[in-house]
Amino acid sequence: MTCPLSTARGQLAAIVVLGVALPHRASAQSEPPSGEMSFALTGDAIISQRLSPFDEPEYLSMIQVIRGTDMAFTNLEVLFHTFEEGYPAAHSGGTWMAAEPLLADELVWAGFDMVSTANNHTMDYSAGGLRATLRTLDLAGLVHAGAGENLARARAPGYLETAGGRVALISVASTFSDEDRAGPQRGDLRGRPGLSPLRYTAAYVVSDSSLERLRQVRAELGYGSAAGATALRFFGTEFVAGDTPGRKYELNEDDLTQVLSAVTEATRQADWVVVASHSHESGESREVPADFLITFAHAVIDAGADIFVGHGPHVLRGVEIYNGRPIFYSLSNFIFQNETVRFLPGDFYDQLDLPQDASAADGFDRRNETSRGGFPGQRTYWESVIAVPMFSNGDLAEIRLFPIDLGYGRPRPQRGRPRLADPETGRRIIEHLTGLSREFGTEIRYDPTANIGLMVWR
Repeated sequence: MTCPLSTARGQLAAIVVLGVALPHRASAQSEPPSGEMSFALTGDAIISQRLSPFDEPEYLSMIQVIRGTDMAFTNLEVLFHTFEEGYPAAHSGGTWMAAEPLLADELVWAGFDMVSTANNHTMDYSAGGLRATLRTLDLAGLVHAGAGENLARARAPGYLETAGGRVALISVASTFSDEDRAGPQRGDLRGRPGLSPLRYTAAYVVSDSSLERLRQVRAELGYGSAAGATALRFFGTEFVAGDTPGRKYELNEDDLTQVLSAVTEATRQADWVVVASHSHESGESREVPADFLITFAHAVIDAGADIFVGHGPHVLRGVEIYNGRPIFYSLSNFIFQNETVRFLPGDFYDQLDLPQDASAADGFDRRNETSRGGFPGQRTYWESVIAVPMFSNGDLAEIRLFPIDLGYGRPRPQRGRPRLADPETGRRIIEHLTGLSREFGTEIRYDPTANIGLMVWR
C-alpha cells in the first residue's frame, strides 16, 4: 500500500479514535483480501478551472495526499459539456453547472479514480448534458456511478481495479427534482435517463394547537375541516401531531431494496464497496444529517458496504464508526468553483430579475446581494477535510483527516481551489468536526506538530 506520507513540514492531520478493537467483517461469500487498502475521500467537486498550473507547497502536498492512496473519490457536481449537447433544464440545483470537458483530465491529474454522478445537478442540461458528461468521464478513465440511460444503469456499481483489490462504487441522491430520476427499462419502451434516486416521504410534526390552526385554515380555503384527525395533508405537505416539533422522514422501500440489492451484488463482484449519497436534507440543523440518512447508511453497511460517504449540504457533518466501518455523513466541499461557470441560461437571469443581456458576473453579484452574501459570505462552506481511511487484513485500522482551506474571503477567481489548511485554520476545522462527531460516539484527536497523525488497532 502506498500511504500519503510525502507531505510538507507542518502538515496537519487528525485521527479518528475508535477506542475499541475493530471486528473483522463477516462475509458469507469470501474473506476480504489480505493486503492493505487506503482511500482518499472528498466531498463535492464543482470544478470550472484548471488544477494543474499551481505549485504552492500546501497545495502540492494536498495533491500528494490524494495521489498517495489506492483509490481517490469525489462527488462530481458539475457536467462536462460544450453547451452544444442537450439544453438547459427548466430548473437546476441553483446554478446550471457546466465545465469544459478537458477538466476531467485535471481531476485525473489530481489523483482521482472514481466519481459519483448522482446529485441535484445531474440533469441541469437534460439527457444530452448527462450523456456528454458520462462519455467524457469514460474517455478520461474516471470510473463513475449514479446516473445512466435508465434506472438499471444508474443503480449499477462502477468498478475500479487497484493493487489493494477491486473497488465498487454505488451512488445515489436524495436531493433532486422528480423529473431527474432515472426510469426503468421495459420490453416495449426505453427507460428514462437520469440519476439513481433515494426517495423519502417527509412529515412535519407540530403541536395539537398548531394542527388545529391548520385545520381551520384548511376549512377556510374549502378543503374540509378534517375535524378530529391527528394528521392532515395541506398543499402537498403532511402534518402530524406530536410532542417534539420537527420533521420526520421515511425511506421509499422500493429505492432502499434496489440499492441494497446493488450493494449485495457488489460484495460478490468486488473486494471493497463504497456507497455515496448526495443529501441536503438535515435534522435540527444543516450540520446534522436527517434521520433517514442515518438509517440508510447503517443499512448499506449491514448489507456489506465498507465505507459510506455523504456530500451535498456544503458543510461538514459528523463521523461515525458503525460495525467497524466508517460513515462520513458529509465531507462538505472539495472544489467549490460555482461562480466561474462561463454561460448560464435565461432562466438564471429571470429568477434574479436581471435583463437578458446581463453577464454571468452580474448574475453572481446579484445572487450574493439578495442572499446576504450567499456561500461566499460564510466561512463554514470554505473549510473541510480529506478523509483517508486505511484498512489492514480487511479491518479498519485508522482514519486520517486532513483539514483543507478553500479560500474564504479571496476574490472570485481564486476562491474554491483547496489546499492544506494553516495551523490555526486546521485546528478550528478539526475541533469543529470533533464536536459534530461526538453524538455518534466518535472521538477525534488533533496532532498539531507531526506531519501526520496515526493510530492503529490490532
